[in-house]
Amino acid sequence: MHTRDMKQVGESDERLWMVAAWREATVFTAAERAALALAEEATRLADRAEVSDAVWQQAAEHYSEEQLALLLVAIGMINNWNRILVGARITPGT
Repeated sequence: MHTRDMKQVGESDERLWMVAAWREATVFTAAERAALALAEEATRLADRAEVSDAVWQQAAEHYSEEQLALLLVAIGMINNWNRILVGARITPGT
């Protein structure tokens, strides 16, 4: 979902801006923080070979198996599109 779309469904500028600093931000729920941690570890593959047990367990406390599967698909799709855009030298928003 594009930032513009997020704003149309009610997301605040503050929360959108704070995603980059989600660990320090106080605007996210525990479930959102667990999803962000999962997304970060599933994306930063150069840092580790797999999502840590701690991050997976934290996410599993907030999401069902089906929700975790959907979250992982969304993370994978976003990562895929980011890599395609980078490879094609396309700047988001252009």
